[in-house]
Amino acid sequence: MLERGTIQSSGFSNLGPAGARTGFRLRLRQPNYRGMRLSLIEGVDVVVDGEPYPAAGNRLLFQGQTYGLADLDAATETRWAVGETIDVLIDRPGGLIPGVHRVETIVWMRHPYFPPRFWPVPMRDAREATIVL
Repeated sequence: MLERGTIQSSGFSNLGPAGARTGFRLRLRQPNYRGMRLSLIEGVDVVVDGEPYPAAGNRLLFQGQTYGLADLDAATETRWAVGETIDVLIDRPGGLIPGVHRVETIVWMRHPYFPPRFWPVPMRDAREATIVL
């Protein structure tokens, strides 16, 4: 079941096997009131406990395919519908320690019905989320 807001606590987890964590993942719900193509996303900035993870280093996992920031412009046929989630994959050797973390995100989006001078539009969210293992 989807939660309110963009950040979904159900997808907040470490990546890689225990003892060899390579990073963590964060699940986001579509922040817009209607669906959009992935090519309209200009990246996702993440801050966890005050530590920034800029969009340039993050990858998106959507419908079984991983997209780097440079890949998004070409994803003109891939649609992120309202109600669908996307995972942000963040490299961080060792992952995050189990427990409660303060998570903030900015999804940078272009709205095709806004003039380009207003692009990108920041869609912000923040909440506390827990990593169990």
